[in-house]
Amino acid sequence: MPANSPMAAELLIAHDQIGNALARHSRGVDRAHAALIASAYHAGATVDYGFFVGEASALAPMLAGAMAAAPPTLHRTAPPMLRLKGDRAVSEAYVVASAQEPGVQRLIFGRYLDRLERREGEWRITHRHYVMDGNVNRADASLPASLPLAPDHFVPAGARGSADTALALLSHHHAASLAAQGATPMTPDPAALDQAVSRLAIHDLVMTYCRGVDRADADLLASIFWEDSSVVSGIVNASGPDFATGVTDYCRAHLDYCFHSVANEWIEVKGDHGVGEHYVLAHLSAGGQDVMTGGRYLDRYERRGGVWKIVSRTFVADWNTAHPASMALDGMYEPLKTRGAFGQDDPVYAHWASLSSGEDDHG
Repeated sequence: MPANSPMAAELLIAHDQIGNALARHSRGVDRAHAALIASAYHAGATVDYGFFVGEASALAPMLAGAMAAAPPTLHRTAPPMLRLKGDRAVSEAYVVASAQEPGVQRLIFGRYLDRLERREGEWRITHRHYVMDGNVNRADASLPASLPLAPDHFVPAGARGSADTALALLSHHHAASLAAQGATPMTPDPAALDQAVSRLAIHDLVMTYCRGVDRADADLLASIFWEDSSVVSGIVNASGPDFATGVTDYCRAHLDYCFHSVANEWIEVKGDHGVGEHYVLAHLSAGGQDVMTGGRYLDRYERRGGVWKIVSRTFVADWNTAHPASMALDGMYEPLKTRGAFGQDDPVYAHWASLSSGEDDHG
């Protein structure tokens, strides 16, 4: 897509607004703030979380009320992968939610499948369908919140509502930003615009990698690599196309599920060449073990014929943990009926196709 095309500008604006809406939603849940949750949705929007199916306007106060009485949570929502069609869009965003209750720490791995619309120039959610891929439930091993980092030093602890330190800090920073902003108009820089559009294209490659591995979709995974590319992953070291076949065969044969959430994306583009470093949190369940790995993808990209693909990818492992599997499907998880799967049975395929077909995937 030419960087100076109207579609390029629309894509940048959509990514910005949609990413911000998803972040507001996560902040609203974690801060038990009904208005913030509601601000992510257009009027008349619907949701399907399993435990609640209905109007988003009813979900927001219900969810905020429930969260206000619960210990602090943290929803780590990764930047979404999205597709546009005029004033409509669909997106998939990976989310890791940490929750705590007396004696138990939980990590919940899932995805938001969202339909969105642009109304009066603003992108918001019109329907959200939550997919649970897995969860971890372990005895509480957290450090006490009062533990000092050093003599006379402390770190603020997260809390609900007005008790959260972040709200006061954000209000202070917001006021300072408004006071400091100037009125100097900005002139678009074609080179900078090309870099921004290229970074979005590369971001989609990274998100497609996650989906390709987690859904064990060899064709989708192969589509992001050039034929002469190479991959070093530890499980399969091969050309990009051969890696796609080998790693998806491995996932189907050995894993109950896997979940790759990428954040902290750093991408540098110069002309038709780019490099990137992406932090990944990978969780998998196999052979009665939960394995979580933290690491980075070190990538090289090339744009050929106007298309960006990966030329080289190396996974760098930074840390890992292994524990007896603790995934649960009863109790608080029982209403979460939409579950991830390998292959076309996963609901993301129908969700992605709904943008072209115009079908309602409310289901």
